[in-house]
Amino acid sequence: MSISGKVDPVVRPVAATDIAEALVEGLRDFQALPLYGLCFGALYAAGGIAIMLCFTAFGMVYLIYPLAAGFALIGPFVAIGLYEVSRRRERGEPVSFSAIWSAVRSRSEIGWMAFVTLFVFVVWMYQVRLLIALLLGLHASFSSLQEFMTVVLTTNEGLLFLGIGNAVGAVLSLILFSLTVVSFPLLLDREVDFVTAMVTSVRAVVTSPLPMISWAAVIVMLLIVSALPYFLGLIVTLPVLGHATWHLYRRLVAPMPA
Repeated sequence: MSISGKVDPVVRPVAATDIAEALVEGLRDFQALPLYGLCFGALYAAGGIAIMLCFTAFGMVYLIYPLAAGFALIGPFVAIGLYEVSRRRERGEPVSFSAIWSAVRSRSEIGWMAFVTLFVFVVWMYQVRLLIALLLGLHASFSSLQEFMTVVLTTNEGLLFLGIGNAVGAVLSLILFSLTVVSFPLLLDREVDFVTAMVTSVRAVVTSPLPMISWAAVIVMLLIVSALPYFLGLIVTLPVLGHATWHLYRRLVAPMPA
């Protein structure tokens, strides 16, 4: 039983074929209703560009690379509207921005999951700044991203920073992925509390560790590569991955008994 007194969702194992099929179905959803996907993708990309411009304006251009790497962490939160698009298309219900907004607003527990997601993203950015201070100098500053990358790739301290930073980032990404991969779709689909949603999400990853970790790696790599050309690739990548996540959720969590 969950802490809300309801029966816990039933988690089912998945295989690599399920992930491939979910990706295909996600692409079909995007092709069927491209406007919604492009809008949410553009919103995600615009957020990355805005943060990048702020860092540049404050002379912290060297944080753009960590930002691109960590921006994948908040993808599940931004993609929640895409889950609703897939859910409505699956049920044959009309899709509109007002309907999507109403559905998201009606699920108050989603706000708590959003807080968890943003908290981990903030932790990621702070640990990057801490590692820069510890390994590259307390008052380290770089006039350009190129200068920062040169130091990182050509000095022992820089290589140590790169290794530790990527290791910490991988751990944070895996933790947040385990907490959110099922949580957001589940909260949108059913009346459950956010703790139950997170526990169910972790159970889904533990039940099928290799396929789910592979899915996490695919998501992170695609989002990072898409973020490199000024975040513009996210306009297409986010919606496909968002729709695919919904269909993978359908495979991971058994439907509620009639």
